[in-house]
Amino acid sequence: MSGTSYRIAGATGDWEIVMGLEVHAQVISNAKLFSGAATAFGASPNTQVSLVDAAMPGMLPVINGYVVEQAVKTGLGLNAKINPWSRFDRKNYFYPDLPQGYQISQFQFPIVGEGEIECEREDGSRFTVGIERLHLEQDAGKSIHDLDPSHTYVDLNRSGVALMEIVSRPHIRTPDEASAYVSKLRTILRYLGTCGGDMEKGQLRADVNVSVCRPGDYEKFRETGDFGHLGTRCEIKNVNSLRFIRQAIEFEAKRQIDIIEEGGTIDQETRLFDANTGVTRSMRSKEEAHDYRYFPDPDLLPLELNEDWIEMVREHLPELPDQKRVRFAEKFGIDNVEYLDALTAEREFADEFEKAFVALFESNDLAKEVRLAIYQHLHVTVDYPGKETAESVVEDFLGHNLGFDAEDHRKTYGKDAQALANMLCGQVRAKAAEAGVSAAEVARKIDVAGLVKLIKDGTISGKIAKDVFEILWEEGGDPAEIVESRGLKQVTDTGAIEAVIDQLIADNPDQAASVKEKPKAMGWFVGQVMKAMQGKANPQAVNEILCKKLLG
Repeated sequence: MSGTSYRIAGATGDWEIVMGLEVHAQVISNAKLFSGAATAFGASPNTQVSLVDAAMPGMLPVINGYVVEQAVKTGLGLNAKINPWSRFDRKNYFYPDLPQGYQISQFQFPIVGEGEIECEREDGSRFTVGIERLHLEQDAGKSIHDLDPSHTYVDLNRSGVALMEIVSRPHIRTPDEASAYVSKLRTILRYLGTCGGDMEKGQLRADVNVSVCRPGDYEKFRETGDFGHLGTRCEIKNVNSLRFIRQAIEFEAKRQIDIIEEGGTIDQETRLFDANTGVTRSMRSKEEAHDYRYFPDPDLLPLELNEDWIEMVREHLPELPDQKRVRFAEKFGIDNVEYLDALTAEREFADEFEKAFVALFESNDLAKEVRLAIYQHLHVTVDYPGKETAESVVEDFLGHNLGFDAEDHRKTYGKDAQALANMLCGQVRAKAAEAGVSAAEVARKIDVAGLVKLIKDGTISGKIAKDVFEILWEEGGDPAEIVESRGLKQVTDTGAIEAVIDQLIADNPDQAASVKEKPKAMGWFVGQVMKAMQGKANPQAVNEILCKKLLG
């Protein structure tokens, strides 16, 4: 990215921000990076610690092969180069929750090299962030300072847990871009199944490197690669929410600008963000590589990866969010950008959409007709719910030359997909926000396909569907059975609807006469009909009869 419209006004002129992020992602694995100790969240202190994690004398690390595979999978998902040869190093520093007195990391030769991901700003425009590297390292333990006024407690459960440190290029220019980058990265990791991404549990946290420069200096840096065009950076450690990332950047940028404009200089340092006060404070001067006295870990051989094995991992990658987004738009005809964002933001929610689509398509007459035709043509049965993706159900139908109009079929299932998207992105997400759970959890509890089918075949109206939705959420059950047992079917008997309308017109002759001059006034009659029939009247029938009687 070469420019930005984001400016911070200072006393001496405008300023811009430049950022690079180091994101620490906890690898999904049942065991730690170099030991067999468990990694479950929430265990009692010091109950998931092996002799290796506690750095007992004579204990040697053994690499967890599954973690290596998870790192390679992540690198491939980030469009990055996988390095066939990489090495572990010792990063030497002292801290009470680091029993070894060093951290095993990868300094000079990481397992993953350069890559990039495409992100989306709030206004829908897209930008690309380069990935410099991804390396594996072990986490430290946790120091607990608030249990005793004069003592610090140490919990080593996290000690040795596998982390992927994903280092971006300084391609991020605004607080919202930083948030969007971390959000997109988290989504990719969740789709890949390599990191849970729960920032509250510490599964994903970001070190944010912030510097400021004058407009035009960043472009000079991109042209030359000379960091001298940029300001001195400060690193804000362990920021654990998207909102805090934005707040920390905004404060830190203004702090640096104030110092420079007052004639001071920025010290390269590590800072912490205080979420209670919204400010950053100095933690320590920023260390350089030589401060850690890196050297190859003598207890671990270099990692050598077979190219065929790397390709095998690549072949088994799941469909990623950008690919799924394109497929949903092309195959299902969903063109609402907000719907596409919502449906693909979480893999589980996207899966629920596809499951609901298969269930809805399987329930209609077209599916039964085509299934019979395929059986008669091929003399085999076809089991669609087990297909890999929802549109493959329909693609299999359309792939056979059986005399069906493919375009008509696409229009039919496209309408089904849109109806499902409307409910999932509307009522389901709203309920998820209200209940404080994921949208996928709501979709799993409620038979969305069954509910949409009842609307589609005219059994209930959209208004009644909202009431049935609430019943399903509170009590569960089958939508059709609830509608039947509670007498919620909409009235499609035109005679009954016409009788109500005739009575309303007779009782309100002046209002009825005014509709010809003011057609919008007919809305009052629609409301009165629905009220009289307890919301069960078919809206389409109501409108048709009213138009006929009031407009001629």
